[in-house]
Amino acid sequence: MSTKPTSAKPPSAKPASTKSSPAKIPDASRRSDRSRRAILDAALALVGEVGYNKLTIEAIAARAGVGKQTIYRWWPSKAAVLLDASLALAGDAETEGGWAGFPDTGDLAADLKFVLRATVDEFNDEKYEAPTRALTAAGATDPDLGARFNEQLLEPQLALYEARLRSAREAGQLAKDTDLRLTVEMLLGPLTYRWLLRTAPLTHAFTDALVDRVLGGVGKVTD
Repeated sequence: MSTKPTSAKPPSAKPASTKSSPAKIPDASRRSDRSRRAILDAALALVGEVGYNKLTIEAIAARAGVGKQTIYRWWPSKAAVLLDASLALAGDAETEGGWAGFPDTGDLAADLKFVLRATVDEFNDEKYEAPTRALTAAGATDPDLGARFNEQLLEPQLALYEARLRSAREAGQLAKDTDLRLTVEMLLGPLTYRWLLRTAPLTHAFTDALVDRVLGGVGKVTD
């Protein structure tokens, strides 16, 4: 049995501190990111429900659960909100689809069919269809918004197609005088027309046939 005292402390021992740890400071940047994403999601949902003309900053703020001034601190108008929302939507589609860049396997037809099939799947997905239709219509009725959509969203996407076609042309798979931009529009124009006007179902078979037809016209190498 031990004879050492169990409760006594050395004279130099200091009493345990009774002070509580300082409160953790909230991460303002994370809170801002959440609010920003909530605003973009709200804008996309509402523009799909009510259309661009009836969309208001007040409605976006109410749906996102933020103050109207929070939106105006980041964006000057609903058009600016929609532009960022459309860019976020495109980013979501790329992430969910596992997009790793325009493929270049050496088989131009297969690469184009792969990308256009993915586009068909996205257009037919209700998560993207309604807001994308509304955003397209908004760009058609608001010249400033349309110009910015083209510059920041559409043109970068078209450039990917042009780059792939340029690679094929340099490899001798397309005629030397092939107009790359015209070829891209020949591929995407009919797809967009069918989707916007719902003239017929948008299917993989349709885009496969589209690629074959277009390349059948521009794919013959001439001297």
